[in-house]
Amino acid sequence: MKSLYKGLVICALLGFASCTEDIVIDLEKGDPMIGVEASFSNELKCHEAILSYTADFYNKDDIRMVKGATVYVTDGIDTVFYYEDLEREGYYVTEPVAGKKNTLYRLCVDVPESDGEIVHLFSESLLPDNVEVIDSIVIKPYNGVEDTLPTVFFLDTIEWVYPYFQSLPDPEIIYMPNIYKNDTLLTDTLTQSMLIPVGGYAGYYINGPEMLAANKEIPVYYFMKRKLKEGDRIRLDLCSIPSDYISYYYTLIMSLGSNPMMGAPANVKTNIQPSDKAVGWFFTSSVVTAETVFKDQYKKQ
Repeated sequence: MKSLYKGLVICALLGFASCTEDIVIDLEKGDPMIGVEASFSNELKCHEAILSYTADFYNKDDIRMVKGATVYVTDGIDTVFYYEDLEREGYYVTEPVAGKKNTLYRLCVDVPESDGEIVHLFSESLLPDNVEVIDSIVIKPYNGVEDTLPTVFFLDTIEWVYPYFQSLPDPEIIYMPNIYKNDTLLTDTLTQSMLIPVGGYAGYYINGPEMLAANKEIPVYYFMKRKLKEGDRIRLDLCSIPSDYISYYYTLIMSLGSNPMMGAPANVKTNIQPSDKAVGWFFTSSVVTAETVFKDQYKKQ
C-alpha cells in the first residue's frame, strides 16, 4: 500500500511538472539610461563613483560600463575630481580627500556619447552631522544567556552587535552601520546593510538605561555563534546619511530579484538629474568608527 501511495505521489508531481512552461512578458523598451552610484564622505580616503548603462530586463550580456566620463564634486569653493580607474572599467576614484560635515556637495557627471554629444548629469547632497564618538560595542545574545527564539529557528546561538553612543537630537538623521570582521567588510551590498531611523528616540543614549526602560534595544548586526572565534576583531563604521536616502534604499530592496511578478510597480527613485537620462543615487555620509575584540563570555575556562 505504501508503494502504491508513493507511486501516486510521484505521478502527481510529474504531472504538475509537465504543465509548467516559461512565461515571457512583453516589456516596454526604451533607450539606455546612465546608472550612477556615487558617494562622498568625511573620511580621508579615495571616494568612488560607478557609471554604467541600463539594459533590458531579459538582457543576458555583460553590463556595459561608462568610459571617458568627467566626474567631480564641488561645494562651490573646492572641486574634487574622480579619475577613471584603468583597471576597473566604469569605476572612478578620487585622490585621498575628506569632505566636511554640514556642507552641500554637488556631483557633476559629463558622459560623451557616440554622436559627439555630451550628457550632463548632476545631483546634490548635504553631508550630514554625526555623533562625535561610539563609546563602546558589546557583542551578546539577544536575550542574554538563553537566546531561545533564534536557537529554535537557526539551531545556533546568535551573537548580536550593540553600539552605545549619544544620538543626535535631529530625528531626521538616519544611521547606516557597516560591519567589518578582521578587516573584511561584511555589509558590502545593500541587501546585507540596514538603516536605523532613530525617530522618536533621537537624542537618547542608544542602548542606554532610557531605551532599556522602554524595552527598546537596537542591534546593528548579528553573527551565528559558530562564525565567531575568540579574538575576532569587529569594527563598526556608523554612517550618518541624508534622510531622503531611506526611500531609495527601500524601493531598491523591494525591486531586487529576477521575478517580474514581484517587486515595486514603479521605477526606483533617483536623485540624479535629469531623471529621464539617469538612474541611481549620489549620497554623502559622515562616519565615526569603533572596534572591539570578541570574547566568548560563556566559553568554559
